[in-house]
Amino acid sequence: MAIQQNTLKKLSELLGISISTVSRALKDHPDISVKTKARVKELASTLDYEPNNFAVQLRTQQSNVLGILVPTIRNYFYDFFISAVEEEAVKHGYSIMIMQSCDKLSLEISNINVLRRNKIMGLFVSISIETEDMTPFRKLQDSGVPVVFFDRVAEVSGFSKACLADEAAAQIAAKSIIEKGKKNVLALFGHPHLSITKLRYASFKNYFDLHSKDSNVTYFFPEQAEASRQLCSEIFKNKVPDSVFCMGDMILIGVMHAVHEAKLKVPEDISIIGISNGLIPTLYNPKITYVETSGFKLGQLAFKQMYASLKGNEEIEEVILESILVEGGSL
Repeated sequence: MAIQQNTLKKLSELLGISISTVSRALKDHPDISVKTKARVKELASTLDYEPNNFAVQLRTQQSNVLGILVPTIRNYFYDFFISAVEEEAVKHGYSIMIMQSCDKLSLEISNINVLRRNKIMGLFVSISIETEDMTPFRKLQDSGVPVVFFDRVAEVSGFSKACLADEAAAQIAAKSIIEKGKKNVLALFGHPHLSITKLRYASFKNYFDLHSKDSNVTYFFPEQAEASRQLCSEIFKNKVPDSVFCMGDMILIGVMHAVHEAKLKVPEDISIIGISNGLIPTLYNPKITYVETSGFKLGQLAFKQMYASLKGNEEIEEVILESILVEGGSL
């Protein structure tokens, strides 16, 4: 780290007072007179002095930094989550450090070590596809660093979690499809290893099994945009389903590419519904009907949990963000 040009020593020399007096004046210590504080702060402002936060961190063994570890930053949901956390963090005097695992366990562990060395005060994390062992996160929490899982959460107890209403969101989507009288349904989900996929898949399937047994529902797990596009392109060559359910935004993007390539009209030739953060469905004409799972709102909830932990609340809790149906013209 570069050394500050205008150091405490320089302020001390120019003012003719001790370094410790300068330091305490800048921190508004009650032992320092109002007059001396004003002199120190005025000169510090003139010289554009900034406290050396790294040195403060070394002395106190703490920082004001909160870590955010996500599978990827190229995702609107995580963009909105990070935005909400950062907005709340700034209000409370914290800054954030963002890392991505790229869905690789080795990189996730490496990033945890980097965050630990930077002495983060707390960690928000959405786990990678490969993550099964929660020991690294438990060790971090045992060392006094609160961990809040969000979106892709640990399937074990002992951690605070900020979750989307995954089961309810899938039920809302299934109910909407059935109410529209659709019988030939293509349902697309994310990686089957993830808890979020397991919950949404089970809930969607159970709802159809209970309320529309005569429907023909085909399930696939394409995960991302290109895999979804390729899958749908092949399916559309043989028989076009009357409706497609997309578990997430990336799947929706792939489906819409295939729909456009096949020159299908929505909703005349095919109906679409998804679970979404909210931005992607608005980019199409007609707008896509979706069940809202807001990254921004989840970020606000997760920060509230984190802040309570940082202030001494040791309660482990799981909070759930309710989902709502946003009508478009695609179903």
